[in-house]
Amino acid sequence: MTVSPYKPKRQARPRRPQHARKRAAKVWGRKKGMSFGRQLALAACIGIAGGLLFAFFPEALPGRNAPGALAVSAVESDALQPAERAGALVGAARINDGDTLRLGGETIRLVGIDAPERDQTCERRSGATYRCGEAARNYLAALTRGTTIKCEGTERDRYGRLLATCYADDVNLNAEMVRAGHALAYRHYSTRYLPEEESAKAAATGMWQGRFTEPWDWRQGSRIEATAATDCNIKGNISGSGRIYHLPGSKWYEKTQINPGKGERWFCSEEEAIAAGWRAARSPSSFD
Repeated sequence: MTVSPYKPKRQARPRRPQHARKRAAKVWGRKKGMSFGRQLALAACIGIAGGLLFAFFPEALPGRNAPGALAVSAVESDALQPAERAGALVGAARINDGDTLRLGGETIRLVGIDAPERDQTCERRSGATYRCGEAARNYLAALTRGTTIKCEGTERDRYGRLLATCYADDVNLNAEMVRAGHALAYRHYSTRYLPEEESAKAAATGMWQGRFTEPWDWRQGSRIEATAATDCNIKGNISGSGRIYHLPGSKWYEKTQINPGKGERWFCSEEEAIAAGWRAARSPSSFD
C-alpha cells in the first residue's frame, strides 16, 4: 500500500444554524459580564429612582421618625402629634368644657373626674346663682393657654372620646380641676382624685363655696332643691305676671317653688324684695 507524503486535508466543521449561533452569543455575553456603558446607564437609573422616592415620600428619609421629632409646641401647631410610641399625644388644646378638650382632631375626656355641664348653675354661699359650668371651662382654658399639653390614655368611652390624664407642663390637669373645686372625683369609675376633692371641700373653693348638684345627677335632670335661710323665708317667684314675692301664710306660699336657676330667690324682708324689683302678690282673686 502506497502512503501519500501529503497530510490529509482537514475536514471543515459543519456550520451551526443561525439560531444556535445567536443563542451562544447571548450566553457568551453573559459570561463576559455587562459592558461599562451599560453599568453607567444602570447606575444613572438607580440614582434617578432614589431621588424621586425621597421627593414624593420624605418620611422615608433617615431621622424623620426619630423620638422627639414629632413633639410640637402648642404655640407652633394645633395638630395632634404622637409624642412617643407609648400613646401620648402632644399639641395645643382647645377647651370644650371643664373635663373635655381637643387636640387636633381628637376629643379627650379627662379620666377620673366630672365637671359641671356648660349650662349648669350652682349656688354661692350668699344664695346667688352663677354658671359654675362656664366657670369650670374658663379655669381649664386658663390652665392650658399658651402651653404644650400632653395627654396619655389608651381607652375610649362609649362616645369614642379618648380617656386620658393630661398635663400642662408638670401640672396634672385632672387633679388640678378637682383641687380647685371646679370638678368632682368621678367616683363611679375611679377614686383616684378623692383626696383632691376632700381638700377642695375643706377649703370651700369652686363649687364647694355653696351648694350644687353633682354633674352626673344634673345630666339626669336633678336640680338644687332651694331652701330658705333661718329668717329669710319670703319667696321671690318669677312668673308670667312678673317678679312677685309671697309672704308666709299667703294663699300661694306653699305651692310656690323657688328655682335659683331661673333667677328666683329668697328674701329676708319685704323691703329687700321691693328694692330688688319684686312686688307683693295681689289679692286671692288675682292670677298671681
